[in-house]
Amino acid sequence: MKLDVDSCISRLYAGQLLDEWEVTQICEQTHALLAAEPNVVPISAPVTVVGDVHGQFFDLLEIFQIGGPPPSTNYLFLGDYVDRGHHSVETISLLCALKLRYPQRIHLLRGNHESRNITRTYGFYAECQTKYGSAQAWRAFTDLFDALALAVIIDDSIFCVHGGLSPSIVHVDQLRALDRFGEIPHEGALADLVWSDPGDDDTPGFARSQRGAGFTFGACVVDRFLHANGMAHVLRAHQLCMEGYVVLFNDRLSTVWSAPNYCYRCGNVASVLYVDPYLQRDFVTFDAAPESCAAAATPAPAPDAMYFL
Repeated sequence: MKLDVDSCISRLYAGQLLDEWEVTQICEQTHALLAAEPNVVPISAPVTVVGDVHGQFFDLLEIFQIGGPPPSTNYLFLGDYVDRGHHSVETISLLCALKLRYPQRIHLLRGNHESRNITRTYGFYAECQTKYGSAQAWRAFTDLFDALALAVIIDDSIFCVHGGLSPSIVHVDQLRALDRFGEIPHEGALADLVWSDPGDDDTPGFARSQRGAGFTFGACVVDRFLHANGMAHVLRAHQLCMEGYVVLFNDRLSTVWSAPNYCYRCGNVASVLYVDPYLQRDFVTFDAAPESCAAAATPAPAPDAMYFL
């Protein structure tokens, strides 16, 4: 059968689950699209940047209400689309369908949860089994994850990544040369990019992260990286922010978090970041959608302590 992407998008907006053959075709076609992108994708402002969503589908719809629907708004998503929330399948299905339909208006990066190993543990694999009765959809999505880009640079000035910096990457050209196609390794530059976090302001260099993967890093590391690459700001996601966002290191690094009331129990607000044509940054905060509040009656398992670092 021929895939009707517009029909898929309409049904997904209405909260309907796609047929398994539609999911498979969307993944195959989107994989080809993503694989043609470089490791580091250059884009231009204005753009609305979204942090972790974690399967909170109704909050994703709330984001489109706040920021405007694609393609009228240019979106950059920083990864972690699945796991934890109850609607990871619907969330990643909609984002992939939108990427396929509007490839220049939807930009998707890889997070640490876009991984076979992690999704087997934190909910996405089980959700695919429950909703489709097999692992076929999970295999299609995780194959697609291998093709997701690693970073975006907005107007040669703002470096966007899911997690953080790596001691193996001094210059962006080293990132451009990585082989990104495959499962996220336990260590190395690719793992660092999706797992690392900013640490204390006065951290002199890189320190091993308590997460068990990646590093923590301080202001001097950020300053060196930005200076070496002629950029002004690092923008990332990956860490729960109770106020929806955090700005660190004399406005040289920001964290944006887009899953309100994370796991339907954390009580946090969320945010998206609007970057205007002049590269001015404006965080817009929001609370959980009413449907997500209803989901709090069956909260997801509490996150490990490492997710609150």
